[in-house]
Amino acid sequence: MTLLTIDETKCKKDGLCVQECPAAVIRQRDKDSWPVMISRGVKDCLLCGHCVAVCPQGALHHEKIPMKDSPPVLEKLKINREQAVQFLRSRRSIRRFKTKPVERETIQFLIDTARYAPTGGNSQLVTWTVHTDEQKIKKIADLTIDWMRRAMESPGNAMASYMPMIIAGYEAGINTITHGAPCLIFASTPRRYENGMVDLSIALSYLELAAVSAGLGTCWLGLITRALKDFEPLKQVVGLPESHSHFYSIVLGHPKFKYHLLPERKPAAIFWK
Repeated sequence: MTLLTIDETKCKKDGLCVQECPAAVIRQRDKDSWPVMISRGVKDCLLCGHCVAVCPQGALHHEKIPMKDSPPVLEKLKINREQAVQFLRSRRSIRRFKTKPVERETIQFLIDTARYAPTGGNSQLVTWTVHTDEQKIKKIADLTIDWMRRAMESPGNAMASYMPMIIAGYEAGINTITHGAPCLIFASTPRRYENGMVDLSIALSYLELAAVSAGLGTCWLGLITRALKDFEPLKQVVGLPESHSHFYSIVLGHPKFKYHLLPERKPAAIFWK
């Protein structure tokens, strides 16, 4: 049994698929031979799709990565360096949102896009928990404030000087927990997966950048994430999968304001070796 089928009418025997395979499960005996998957390939294949993507002739068919679901890279959609720099520099953390819900279809589109983010060993273990109910999101913010009140009483709390300001503002109607956003998203991975925080962070980055194309903005939520680590009432309301101990949250919504300039940041700290 093999996962690969080579179209001999298209294959040029250039060995690109052999060189590109990260699991080294495709071999080619010599330049006149067809590429083949070795016996352990069915078990060890990462299902990453590199072999399919790298073949310029479209000669390689992978049973688990159908060609019909692998559209071509279109040159006309590639962005140049200046466009990439402006796009990345114009990304802002949004803390003021319009009172307008985000459609479920749009959220689904963003998550579907974010699932193409790289994961360790192509594990694809990132799970998404989405809250769009206004009262539920407020309850999550309320519980985060409750956690902060308790945390202030803990000796040696590094955020003790910061929390009173957040609590006072919240009590005065200034929500710096969820910022009044209409959508709250948690990305999470299983406890057993050591690379979980890296994978979900990359996935959330994909989602927040894709959100720009839908006219939406995001903000990463450190306070909720901290509270969720050890505050049981908040865990019950958020409802992450039981085995998931790696997680982070962001809010999503329609930005209230538009930005016109690209503020400078301090120079990068680089150590050339």
